[in-house]
Amino acid sequence: MDYKFYYDKVNGQDNYGLEYIDNFGYGYKCNKFKIKYPPQEQDVQPGMEYLMHPRPIFDNTSYKSSGKLNGKVAIITGGDSGIGRAVAISYIKEGAKVVIAYLNEHRDAKETKEYIEALGGECLLLAGDVKDKNFCEYIVNETMNHFGKIDILVNNAGVQYQQKSLLDISDEQFDYTMKTNMYSIFYLTKSALKYMCPGASIINVSSITTFYGEPELIDYVTSKGAIVGFTRALSTNLADKNIRVNAVAPGYFWTALQPACWEKEKIPTLGADAPMKRAGETYEIAPLFVYLASDDSSYVTGQVMHINGGQYKG
Repeated sequence: MDYKFYYDKVNGQDNYGLEYIDNFGYGYKCNKFKIKYPPQEQDVQPGMEYLMHPRPIFDNTSYKSSGKLNGKVAIITGGDSGIGRAVAISYIKEGAKVVIAYLNEHRDAKETKEYIEALGGECLLLAGDVKDKNFCEYIVNETMNHFGKIDILVNNAGVQYQQKSLLDISDEQFDYTMKTNMYSIFYLTKSALKYMCPGASIINVSSITTFYGEPELIDYVTSKGAIVGFTRALSTNLADKNIRVNAVAPGYFWTALQPACWEKEKIPTLGADAPMKRAGETYEIAPLFVYLASDDSSYVTGQVMHINGGQYKG
């Protein structure tokens, strides 16, 4: 792709917040960085991975597994795509069986299941809305019916909407964001806890935006901040039961949530402000979820793990 096109003022093209873009596709914002993602947007939440270009890299084919999760069963919400897909693939490689709960991204979910089965893994797909308490209970019941136990719960599903001002956030949007991002974790964790035994792990997904206060994601930041508080309180509550609860706060990763949220002009500069001068690929965060789910992290609970290319140092 000719990235000079993005800065062709003769033809009226926007520079997307960059000083300029050279012939080799390097843009200049705060730092020099390689532009990987052309402008794009989607009009659905939380987005469809199969529509993205380029497609996210969700599997590190050089990854060396060692059976860290042999025999374990994991529930992953939003596991059809994005970070959830990368986590599911890593868990399968480490010997786990996975249950993937997703909204309506049937094509993405089918791709993920086929990829897992090609690796010799076992995957159960469950479609529904995680902000519905009944669906959360259904996820748990189906997991128990199929696999007989729950060792790992990854609360990953979420939505985010860009709004320039608090005044632009409708009551309906605030309610939808909070229920999808936070109520779902309450419902699903409460239901799953009935069957989780000592040594089990709960991993909640927060966000870097909680810690620096992204000004155009006020309701999203609020929900992700609540997840941090929930994680810390629940970890203390469950410590004597030896059930660990931690959170991961990703920076900017190339997932369908990005074009589904941001105006298309922001996509080329995604991750440009990080010291590593790029957004992350989802395979780069998956090993952290393996660590938190495995016995390697047996003394780790109540923590928020940051992975963001150095953009926030927590």
